[in-house]
Formats: sequence, C-alpha cells, structure tokens
Amino acid sequence: MGIDTSQFFQIFFDETEELLQQLEALLLDLDMQAPDVESLHAIFRIAHSIKGNAATFGFSDLTDITHVMESLLDKIRHGKLRLTDEHRRVMLEAKDVLKMQLDGLQHGFPVDAARVLQVREALDAQRVQDSAPPEATAATAAPQPAAVPEEEEEEEEDLGYGFFEPLDFLPDAASVPAPTRQSARASAPGPASAATRRDNHAAEASTIRVNIDKVDQLINLVGELVITQAMIAACSKDLEPALHEKLINGIEQLNRNTRDLQDSVMSIRMMPMDFVFSRFPRLVHELSSKLGKRVEFVTEGGATELDKGLIEKIVDPLTHLIRNSVDHGIEVPAKRQQAGKSETGLLRLSATHQGSHIVIEVSDNGAGLDRDKILRKAAASGLDVSPEMSDDEVWNLICLPGFSTAETVTDVSGRGVGMDVVKRNITSLGGTLGISSALGHGTRVTISLPLTLAILDGISVRVGNEIYILPLSYVIESFQPARQDLRHISGQGMVIRVRGEYLPVLALHELFGLEPRSQEPTGGLLVVVQMESRKAALWIDEVLGQHQIVVKNLETHYRKVPNISGATILWDGSVSLIVDVAHLLGQHRSLAGA
Repeated sequence: MGIDTSQFFQIFFDETEELLQQLEALLLDLDMQAPDVESLHAIFRIAHSIKGNAATFGFSDLTDITHVMESLLDKIRHGKLRLTDEHRRVMLEAKDVLKMQLDGLQHGFPVDAARVLQVREALDAQRVQDSAPPEATAATAAPQPAAVPEEEEEEEEDLGYGFFEPLDFLPDAASVPAPTRQSARASAPGPASAATRRDNHAAEASTIRVNIDKVDQLINLVGELVITQAMIAACSKDLEPALHEKLINGIEQLNRNTRDLQDSVMSIRMMPMDFVFSRFPRLVHELSSKLGKRVEFVTEGGATELDKGLIEKIVDPLTHLIRNSVDHGIEVPAKRQQAGKSETGLLRLSATHQGSHIVIEVSDNGAGLDRDKILRKAAASGLDVSPEMSDDEVWNLICLPGFSTAETVTDVSGRGVGMDVVKRNITSLGGTLGISSALGHGTRVTISLPLTLAILDGISVRVGNEIYILPLSYVIESFQPARQDLRHISGQGMVIRVRGEYLPVLALHELFGLEPRSQEPTGGLLVVVQMESRKAALWIDEVLGQHQIVVKNLETHYRKVPNISGATILWDGSVSLIVDVAHLLGQHRSLAGA
C-alpha cells in the first residue's frame, strides 16, 4: 500500500529553507585562503541532504541543481579543485535559485527558467574544470582540505537523505518509514552511527512545528483570560477578608497562575534575532564587493528573543540601516588609509534586552555624519535650521521625508527614502530611534522596541468621564503643578517648568473633545512622557492605577482614530482607548532652555 507524502510537504519546505540559510552562512564564512575542512564537509552534506529530500518527494528541479552543486563541492573538499571566489559566487547564486524554486513549489511564485539553466550551466562549468597539477601549485596554492577516505564517502551515500530514517535502522524493514523532523536550530546534517542518530531523533522529538495561526488563537484566548481575571479581581476588592478568606485566596492564586500562563504563552511567539541577523552577511558581502569596500561584519546577541510579529517588521528598517552604513558610512580602502584607519571597516549589529524592551544597535567605524553638510542641505531644502541646534536635532534631520546628503542617486541609495522609512516603521511599532555620530569616527543608530505588542503595562487615567491608557514605557512621572511654574508662550501655548526645563502642556480633554473635571492644570495632574529627546506634559484629571492590558487592534474592529494606537477592555468590562504617545510627541518638540 502506498503512502501519501504530500502530508509532509510543509515539513520539507521548512527544513529545506533552514538548510539553505545554513548553506549561505557557511559559504560566507569560508576563508578563501585557507578553507576550513569541516565547513566544506558541512556544505557538501547540506547539498546532499537537500538533493535527497527533494528526490524523496519527486521535486526533480531541486534535485538537478543540488546534484551538480554536490559534485562540485565533492571535488573541492577532496582537493581536486582549488576553492575560488568564483566558486563561492556561483554557489550563492545556486542557493538563490533553489530558494526561488522552493517558493515556486510552496507558494506558486513564478520561477525564472532561464536563470535556473544559467546557474546550472555555471555550476557545471566550474565542476568540469581541471585542477592545476600539484607540482605547479605547491608553492602558491592555498592549503587544501585533506581528501576524504573512500569508506567515508560510501558511508554518506548509504545513510539516506536525512528526511526519512534509512530502512536498515527500522525494526521492520518492510514497514513504511515514518518521517522525522530536524531541530530548527540544528547544525548541518552529517554522517553518524545508528546509536548517535537514535539519540538525535530522541532529542528532536522534544520539538514540534505548530501553525502560527494556532499560536495566535492561543494568545488571544489567554488575553481574554487576563481580562476576565481582572474583572474578578475588581469585584473582589469590596469583600470582607474574614468572611471570604478562601475566595480571596483563590482569586490571588488565579492571578498568579494567569500571569505565569500569560508569560509562557507569550514566550511561544518569541524568536531569536538570529532569524533576522542571518539575512545580512550576504547583503554586506555583495554590497561591499560592488562598492569596492572591505567590510568586516560582526553580529552580537543573536540569541536575544523578540516577538515574531515584530521580527517580521524590523527586517526592512535594519536593511536600510545596513545599506546606509556600507554605502555612506564606511569609506573605500584608500580613504581609510589616508585617515590612518585600517583598510577594512567594521560594521556591528547587536541586540540586547533592557527591561521590557529590546535594544538593537547598528554601528560602524566609518566617516560619521557631517554636521555642517547636513545643516547646509537642510537650509537649501527650505527647513528652519540654525547653527545653535543640538547634535540630536541635527542628526534627526536625516530622518525627514525626502532628506538626503548623497551627491548622486544610485541603485544603492541617495533617493532620500531610507531613514524616513526607518523612523516611520520604528515609531509605528511603539519603538524609538536614536542616532549618535562623530565625524571621522563612525555612526551608531539605536532602536528600542517593546518585546511584544500584544500585552503591555499601562497607566489608566481619567479625562472628564472617560478613561484612557498611557503606555508605561513612555511615562516619566506625574505631579500636581504649581501655578508659578506654568507660563503661556506666544505661538507655543502653555508650558510647564520642570527642573529647569520647559515642556509643552498638552490638554487631553481638548485633544479628544471632552469636558474636563479640572478647569486649570493646577486642579488636575500632569503626566510627563518622553520619546527619545522629546518630552511633553499631558494634562489629565486623575491617575487611576497601573495595569497590565491586552491590546486590541482598533482598526480591525472599527477604524483608525487620530492619536489613538489601540483599545483594551477594562476590569469593569468597558472599553478604554490607548493614547498614541509616540504620535503626540512627534508633533511637539521640547522647549529646552526656553
């Protein structure tokens, strides 16, 4: 009786994509002067596994390319061909073609048959080249990997393809082989003994693939549980402890269990930043080669985790920043030498956790930002600038729409859309972006993002008869102002003096068209909020308390509301709107030194 292998297609697609990512990373890490033997073996085994897995499902197009690449790699790892930059370039192109074919099979995307044929012929041309005689290259050729014993090569051919367990290892060779999955972060597959393979499979059984829709549904249910728990807790506040001790203890236990369950479920959506970082070595390699620059690319904190929804949205901003660093930041070798620097520039991408936020930094030791040039360009564009502006204010000019200091427009950059897109995307995710630079020494761009957008800590405030939520990450302090600290400035409105700094006062009741309970700020409260270097004081009537809230997308259920980023359900079942503090601050500047 036959078996329907189509049920395993998704596992094949996922595993092949993981293997292709490993293949690219290993190719980019190769030292062309002295290639690591184990790396070459690992690359060969990846091609071998993809070929075998594709053959199992009858995907002959994938099998054809990987077979030719496997033959080329076999010659290189046995020392029959000397590894060159052209080999790496062709194999990276082959990786791209395999990804294109994989997307065609999985999503029905178009496949460029001409490109497939071109890459296959290029691989074949490299494979059939005769290696130089050992005597002629002994003094000049780079060290080549030692030949693999024939026994090992035969063993690899007999091990099967990595997707299914070879029949020899099954209790009943006549039975249908059961599919196994490899760990999502496993290293490249390689030959091993039967005992070792069984141990590996036992470890792999501890992980499963789950459709992201099921995870999202689980998170939504936990969010509803958090809301229900808050309602129960609110109803129990007036209970007499002596009469309802067991009920109160049970509610407290429910609170602890709900919090633990929420943390556990949210961690399921968390993914390591390596998922993003792994995309950039190839980009840096090809871009630096195109521009004639030497760039050492270093990543740190790849194991730092971020919500999957945020990871998908952070790729484009980071791509802009990486391209800007290679194109505008790091100089060509000749200029770096003239400046007394190493010919090779350093580009660093790092991620760290700081409280409930993740901080991502893109830094380089290149030319840095030219303050005077930026001011001249801004003035020529009709912007209101002055030499007295702080460095932070000058650096933020490059994030304005259409602003660019590039002398010429190329296919790399210079169209004035890069930093504008970065700023807008980061702000839309509830994050902040900071820029620091020193002319001749380099630039650092810092991105701070909340770990997740599904649940956040907030402060509930009363404005008139309505309750609003302020995200806690923006809140600095709250206080009742003194009359002598308040001033009216022509063209600026009301400001408040806080420790020598004047901040604009934004009346939320005016913003949302409400009748306030306090007719003057002195009769209510001011909440100081900050995003990057911008601060403001929000005039409210009352602070009700701090809560953990479940964020609901308002646009999905209603429509986009100005100055509102979402909604939540309160402990009494009513709906409360979440103030878009980032958008508010984006429209007002701090009046430092006024």
